[in-house]
Amino acid sequence: MYAEIITIGDEILIGQIVDTNSAWMGVELNKIGVKVKQITSISDEASHIVEALDEAQKRADIILITGGLGPTKDDVTKITLAKYFNMPLRLDEVTLAHVKAFFDKLNRPMIEANIKQAELPDGCTVVMNKNGTAPCMWFENNGKIIVSMPGVPFEMKYLMQDEIIPRIQQRFKMPFIVHQTILTVGLGESFLAEQIADIEDALPSHIKLAYLPKLGLVRLRLSATGDNEQVLLIEVAHHTKKIVERVEKFVVLTEDVPFEKAILDLMGKHSLTLSLAESCTGGYISHLFTQHPGSSTVFQGGGVTYSNALKQSVLGVKEETLLEFGAVSEQTASEMALGAVANFKTDYAIAVTGIAGPDGGSEDKPVGTVWVAVASKQEVKAKMYKFASQRLQNIERSAMAAMMMLFLQLKQDLEIG
Repeated sequence: MYAEIITIGDEILIGQIVDTNSAWMGVELNKIGVKVKQITSISDEASHIVEALDEAQKRADIILITGGLGPTKDDVTKITLAKYFNMPLRLDEVTLAHVKAFFDKLNRPMIEANIKQAELPDGCTVVMNKNGTAPCMWFENNGKIIVSMPGVPFEMKYLMQDEIIPRIQQRFKMPFIVHQTILTVGLGESFLAEQIADIEDALPSHIKLAYLPKLGLVRLRLSATGDNEQVLLIEVAHHTKKIVERVEKFVVLTEDVPFEKAILDLMGKHSLTLSLAESCTGGYISHLFTQHPGSSTVFQGGGVTYSNALKQSVLGVKEETLLEFGAVSEQTASEMALGAVANFKTDYAIAVTGIAGPDGGSEDKPVGTVWVAVASKQEVKAKMYKFASQRLQNIERSAMAAMMMLFLQLKQDLEIG
């Protein structure tokens, strides 16, 4: 069973907004055994919508459209669909009552444009949008299902979860899809593939292995498709075990969670706390940790000590250390980490100091030079990294390097693996 996603809106094409809807829908469709064949973004032009619909119906059984359903003149999706399916617009009284109740609740008057939102193609199935006034329309054409939803993410997500996905499941018998993720660190994609080549070659045809690399880590994803979910679960568990045993020392965990969440879970399990001393990363690592609910159990806080003065006053870095070795040095990074452990009263701390760029480098410390230190109450370890000249990439790479150092230290201290 294949689906295609069509997003409508000039604002997506010019980069004014990022299309997060398609990625989210892809995940949800995959859960119920529907494979996304293609994702297409088009402008707010009727001819483009018609062309995209014609092409999508050649490839997919389900076409999901988002966007272009607002009350303004540039929202042309509804009118275009009415003409496409040769369905005249009619005033839907149920939708009109919903729109009126929506504005009454806000204590705002309805205008003509809002009333027109209740004019819908005569022949479509109206799916009530409880979170907004833009209608959701379900069409059936030559065995294909075409659904048009608003582009506002929270409206679309509600409709997909509570209405569209249940209807798709009722309409079609679909295979089960079982996924298993193995998160690895410290081994590049090509080297990892070489280590498990014979296991991958021996996989049955209905089980696929994907490599998903990202700055110092690789996610392996086993995906099995079939009619018997329990059999798939057993098969995937068997092959997962074989892979984990082969590359055990590089495996972080066998769950599909971000690396920083895996660290939080590990530290939380052992009642350990963490603080941060960030310079060139500017709080980015703190953001990675604190975006996860419950992070406060482990992450106690820290400091963005960008200046030398703050490195001294907040973290206790010695003035003579900064004068002799500079802010970007093994000695400064180590004192930052030790200062964070002592002053923030945590079990572990990460410190990062470097030259993110694009300027500020020197001959002996070029742009991309970063020192990372990880400290506990017993010891501190520091390591220098040489990244490139792109500022944002350097910040991301520094964060990943810092988390990898912490994780490896935790594994050693906790005698894991």
